[in-house]
Amino acid sequence: MGIGIPNVHEAWTWYRKHLGMDVPIFEEAATAGLMLPYTGGQPQDRHAILALSMQGGGGFEIWQYTSRTPQAPEFAPELGDLGLNICKMKCGNVDAAFDYLKSTGVTISDRVQKDPNGKKHFFVKDPYGNVFQLVEFTHFFKSTKALSGGVSGATIGVTDIDKARKLYSDVLGYDTVVFDETGTFDDLSGVRKDGETYRRVLLKHSRPRQGAFSPLLGPTEIELVQKTSSVGRKIYDGRYWGDLGFIHLCFDVTDMAQLKQKCAEAGFEFTVDSANSFDMGEAAGHFTYIEDPDGTLIEFVETHKIPIMKKIGWYLNLQKRDPNKPLPEWMLRALGLNRKKD
Repeated sequence: MGIGIPNVHEAWTWYRKHLGMDVPIFEEAATAGLMLPYTGGQPQDRHAILALSMQGGGGFEIWQYTSRTPQAPEFAPELGDLGLNICKMKCGNVDAAFDYLKSTGVTISDRVQKDPNGKKHFFVKDPYGNVFQLVEFTHFFKSTKALSGGVSGATIGVTDIDKARKLYSDVLGYDTVVFDETGTFDDLSGVRKDGETYRRVLLKHSRPRQGAFSPLLGPTEIELVQKTSSVGRKIYDGRYWGDLGFIHLCFDVTDMAQLKQKCAEAGFEFTVDSANSFDMGEAAGHFTYIEDPDGTLIEFVETHKIPIMKKIGWYLNLQKRDPNKPLPEWMLRALGLNRKKD
């Protein structure tokens, strides 16, 4: 999950303490010169940190403009507005996590609730207004002291769920409907608007994930939310990619050329393409972007190089191995040796 914030190091400190995202994959200050369609047609300077949890799940790309002041939306985004509404986090003991985070004063929910599928969950908010949902999960890579793991999915506001599924189900593989319900939903208290009705569809993938990092990243879910009693507003309307909020949802991919063809055939052409290998300092890869039917940015990254043990200069070149073969568990566990301790 890409997160635009005003202070990258302050934010990472908060995410380590509250959400256990304490393993850095890369940190880099550079110019974002390839995102011109979304940065006013001008290259922009930024500082970014990619951080993971060794419990597994996706990471945070914590992103700060350094050449301009990042802008907040002109309105307070609501559930069902168009874009990335909520970042889902995997959690093994939801009740214990709730008690701890409530004691720190960051919870939105007044109690643990259950979603229409019967899973326990609750919501928290970071200092910048971003909403995270800690969701009961059973797939973990490694046990740690943290009370939550990494990113397990996202809640995305759309205008038409059936139209959006042409991307999320048909192209990205979230082809299994866990629930599809319409109502006001008590379990969304704290994030829903009173009196608003929503259609919610939770999707998961029927096929196991493949790729070098698949044991670490694990299964994920996408929840599409559509307002049914009003019209959602576009969260990033009039703003730049990288401004405050959830800026993009990123997927690890193994064959960018094949994906490009599949996206184009479905009507989702790449809008940004780094071509070949893009150097991110401590890591390198090929990245591209598409837009969902409402303009929400989806990033794809084909990783070419990552640091395994920075202290001894051990970097792994993934272009020399089978892209669909998972990395050995011991090698993925070695990433934890880079953990930032507070």
